[in-house]
Amino acid sequence: MTAASSSRGRWLRLVPGQKPPAPTLRAEDEELVDAVQRGDRRLGDRLYARLIRIVDSTVYRVAGGRDSEHDDLVQTAFEQIVITIAERKYAKACSLTSWAAAVTCNVTLHALRRRTSQRKIFDCTEAAEAAALDVGGDDIERTVEARRKLQRVREHLSQMSPERAEALLLHDMLGKDLSEIAVLTGVSVAAAQSRLVRGRHELLERLRAGAVEDA
Repeated sequence: MTAASSSRGRWLRLVPGQKPPAPTLRAEDEELVDAVQRGDRRLGDRLYARLIRIVDSTVYRVAGGRDSEHDDLVQTAFEQIVITIAERKYAKACSLTSWAAAVTCNVTLHALRRRTSQRKIFDCTEAAEAAALDVGGDDIERTVEARRKLQRVREHLSQMSPERAEALLLHDMLGKDLSEIAVLTGVSVAAAQSRLVRGRHELLERLRAGAVEDA
């Protein structure tokens, strides 16, 4: 396992006293959650089959492409999903897939933050990036530049506060609405909206500052 497996500090939970919305679990998911909470691992394959697509795609989107640690991040995310369900941090106040996406987002963001602190955010050189693309000429240059810009966005996100970065990723990248983000991150809807607005503003300012430095 990589250092991503150490990301077990801050996990998603409901705010004490906050009334969750009506459960949205379907019968199959209810059975899987109950089995995990009872310590029954016989349904592990079904849980994996149910969530692998959302976990895999979330790692892909947050990390940006087929990350060098992709498989490790997927494994770590599954470990954390099972742990949070077993410890009843998942209160069934949102869909199981939304919970899985949020936990996976948290795991992947932690990995990006670790890399930034180690100054290893970029895994590929431009030449390797271009060689992997099935395009030619100017298309390669445009595609590489677009990917470079997206990588810079992810680097800035990894340097922001976890709360703001998480709200941005959940809303703008994964399409979660504010009420669901509030439940997933354990805050009020107003607080979730504040994190999103402040996060967008901070990211914009970081991108503007970076553009000035590159000029």
